[in-house]
Amino acid sequence: MDVLEKVQKIFAHMKVSEFMNQDVIYVLPNRSIAQVREILRLKRISGLPVVNGDKKVIGIISIEDIIKCIEARRLNEKVEDHMSRRVITIDVNETLSDVMKYFEKYGYGRFPVIDSNGKLVGIITKNDILKAVALKLGLLYLHDERRREALEKDFDKSLITGQNIDKSGANFYFLIDYYDVNSIGIGAAQLKKFLKNNNIDEQLIRRIAISVYEAEANVVIHSGSTGEIFCFLKDDSIVVRVEDKGRGIENLELAMKEGYSTAPDHVRELGFGAGMGLPNIKRYSDKMVVLSERGKGVILEMIFFKKSNS
Repeated sequence: MDVLEKVQKIFAHMKVSEFMNQDVIYVLPNRSIAQVREILRLKRISGLPVVNGDKKVIGIISIEDIIKCIEARRLNEKVEDHMSRRVITIDVNETLSDVMKYFEKYGYGRFPVIDSNGKLVGIITKNDILKAVALKLGLLYLHDERRREALEKDFDKSLITGQNIDKSGANFYFLIDYYDVNSIGIGAAQLKKFLKNNNIDEQLIRRIAISVYEAEANVVIHSGSTGEIFCFLKDDSIVVRVEDKGRGIENLELAMKEGYSTAPDHVRELGFGAGMGLPNIKRYSDKMVVLSERGKGVILEMIFFKKSNS
């Protein structure tokens, strides 16, 4: 049984006010997208509610919206022109059982919490509910021998299924340029466009785009090497693999912790390196394996199931 289901059964009647994050960060609609990117970096979060002068929620701005603006070169435009206006809010008096139904129905990563007057009083993510155990789920480690084999040659097997992968037959390929921090997100934007052209479900595209954006940022910021994005369209899933031959990750366990980052100051000043990369990828993908060793690069493989109940 999924841990979230266990928690839901035990604490089904717990009020939202007991587990929501009351230290909610929000943004006004007249702020620029570039400013939002900086707020996300400083606060180490992946999205913000947008409120009016009465502190009533009028929209949501997220990494997905940032990706769209990078693609269109519109980082200097206002939040109100790019925010998502379809906002689902949760009443402060609802229960954990109610909240889990919201997550299941809408598939969003966060929900603003409002009081009886409709004013913003908090925010809820699944991580707020299971912060203590979230990092213990889904992270796979491979034996030293297999890790060395994979990193020292052009590894042609799936890290998750063990099946052969023909990278030359990828449905989508993108070469990541690590020289320019401002190029982060171009690969994710192009993959998003490719998936749209192949009639992939919009919610699935959203999860993939966010995950690839984070992986792309990790290559540019940390690897010191060019990277590659491969995408494979399967009957029941989409497989994305991001590889580089750079510095590698010295401590995977630390890298999986939210807020941990080795990004230099000049990168942080540009709005990147907040330490949310791998945790966000794990959150948005259905299965994820990270394979790395210091000085031997990183292989990151993600699977996204086409069926929401997979």
